[in-house]
Amino acid sequence: MRLLHTSDWHLGRSFHGVGMLEAQTDFIDQLVDTVRSRGVDAVLISGDVYDRALPAVDTVRLLDTALERITEAGAVVVLSSGNHDSAARLGFGSALFERAGVYLRTRYADIARPVVLPLEGRPVAVYGIPYLEPRLAAGDLGVDVPNHFTVAAAAVQRIREDIRAREQAEGPLASVVMAHTFASGGISSDSERDLAVGGLGAVPLDLFEDFSYTALGHLHGRQQLSSTVRYSGSPLPYSFSEARQAKGGWLLEFDAGGLASVEPVTWPARRRLAVLRGKLEELLADPSLSDAQDAYCQVTLTDSQRPARAMEQVRTRFPDTLVLAFDPEGGARGPAQTYSQRLAKATDDLDVCCGFLEHVRSRSAADEEKDLFIEILDKVREAEAAK
Repeated sequence: MRLLHTSDWHLGRSFHGVGMLEAQTDFIDQLVDTVRSRGVDAVLISGDVYDRALPAVDTVRLLDTALERITEAGAVVVLSSGNHDSAARLGFGSALFERAGVYLRTRYADIARPVVLPLEGRPVAVYGIPYLEPRLAAGDLGVDVPNHFTVAAAAVQRIREDIRAREQAEGPLASVVMAHTFASGGISSDSERDLAVGGLGAVPLDLFEDFSYTALGHLHGRQQLSSTVRYSGSPLPYSFSEARQAKGGWLLEFDAGGLASVEPVTWPARRRLAVLRGKLEELLADPSLSDAQDAYCQVTLTDSQRPARAMEQVRTRFPDTLVLAFDPEGGARGPAQTYSQRLAKATDDLDVCCGFLEHVRSRSAADEEKDLFIEILDKVREAEAAK
């Protein structure tokens, strides 16, 4: 039996102002191809299938189409809610969806109600833990001191008790737990929403050590925390900090002995990301950067002064530059000053004007700009003298 671990689809998300619905449609095409070509029996989505609690109509249509295509390809779907999802809205019609092979786990009451996948010798029980907001989940889970660890521990304890009861009644089974959380040891990216301040949202890794496999969601980089605890990561990069990450999921294979193997599945994005850094003239001339001409780019210019029409010039070679930053090489501009500090050091009206121009655009006034300031200041003085 084969299960495909995915998470953090974030359908409806944009990337620095660029809509990603087309890229997300491409990813779903690749996922469905994987289901067919690898004989996947179940697709797991460990939270954040949507990017927002109230997704747009076209985003809902995309998920609707995706679920239909996955089930038509021969796999069931187990989907738990994440911190970006509205659990109540996502869980609508869950009893009806189960008849079509789509199992939604968005309610605390369903934490210990697994989807049991039949496998001769050792069936696979998949438990979906929806995102647990401590203050909201504490009462339902019987927790006195609400925090991410206590509510997660209470949810896991419910699952352990259900596994124990099933094995006593029916014999051994393999257990898969889906959870949307930040587990200790995970490496984060810039595109994730913090679950708590100061790292208090982390739960210890050994909380999941009793299970055959734990399919985590929330962190966007695919990573292995232990042999049986992994993040699938997001299927697409959602920040430039993910530019070097291989995106995809994990393919799990179970046999009568339990978890037999785990292998990565990679789905290349149509447009790659490039992070460039250097002086403007060097970036525009460097032949080794030709691949970045068709990529979404984040460019940091290190010129000692901000070049004029910087974005316009950068886009002559890298037309899809989405982020432009400035970091003068060697700290050539010195420590940052407020405009009030600059103003206090001004020696005359021309110095005030030039200082303001440099402050707002991080580039000194050119000679022709200084000449224009002088001309304007002379006309102002003449007008004041004529009064």
